[in-house]
Amino acid sequence: MKVLVVDDDFMVAKLHSRYVSAMDGFTVVGVAHSGAEALRAAERLWPDLVLLDIYLPDMDGIAVLRELRAAEERDRRPNSVDALFITAARDAGVIRAALRAGALHYLIKPFSQAALQEQLRHVASLRSRLAGMGEARQEDVDHIFGTRPPGSRGLPKGLAPHTADLVERILREHEDGLSATECAEAGALSRVSARRYLEYFATTGRAEITLRYGGTGRPERRYRWRG
Repeated sequence: MKVLVVDDDFMVAKLHSRYVSAMDGFTVVGVAHSGAEALRAAERLWPDLVLLDIYLPDMDGIAVLRELRAAEERDRRPNSVDALFITAARDAGVIRAALRAGALHYLIKPFSQAALQEQLRHVASLRSRLAGMGEARQEDVDHIFGTRPPGSRGLPKGLAPHTADLVERILREHEDGLSATECAEAGALSRVSARRYLEYFATTGRAEITLRYGGTGRPERRYRWRG
C-alpha cells in the first residue's frame, strides 16, 4: 500500500514515515509539508492512503481531502485515496468535518507507534474486504462502516475490533487452516495475541479447531474459518 505522509513538522513527518515503513505491505512514496505540496504529490503519485495533519501552513487538512475527492470525481479515477487524520486538533467540530469529508479515522497526537500501526492494519483489512466482496451481508456493512450496535460484536474485554478483523481476514485467506504461530507471522502479531483471537472465534463458532499430531509433545492446534 502506497502512503503519502503530510505534516508541517519535518521531524514529525519523518517519525510517522518510519512507523509506516516498519509495517509489512506499506511503503512511504512521498512526504509533504503543506496543503499545496500534498495536492501536487497526490496528483503525481496517487497513493492508496494519506496520513493527513489538520494544521498546515497554507490550508487545513480537511480542505486538502476535499480537493482530493474533487480530483477523483473530475478525473474519474478508478481507485480512490483513503485518508487517516493525524493531528493535535481536538475540537469536536473539526472531527465531524473530517468524518464528513471522508476520513477513515482520526488519531489525536501524541500517540504510540502501536496505535498508528493498528489503524494501518484496519485500512489494509478494509481495502482487502472491499476488493474481495461481491454482494455484501449486513455484517460486512457493519464492519466497514463501524456501525455495529453496542454489544452485538460481543468481543471480550481486551480484544480490539480492528485486530479481530485482521485475524478474521487471515483465517479467511487460509482455507486449509493455520496455527497461532502462522497467524501471528501473517498479521505481525504476538503469538499470544493471535491465539486469543483465534480461540475467541472458535468459542463463538466462527472457526473450528483441529489437532495435528507430531512425533512428540502436545498436538498443534490449527484453526479454520467456518464461513
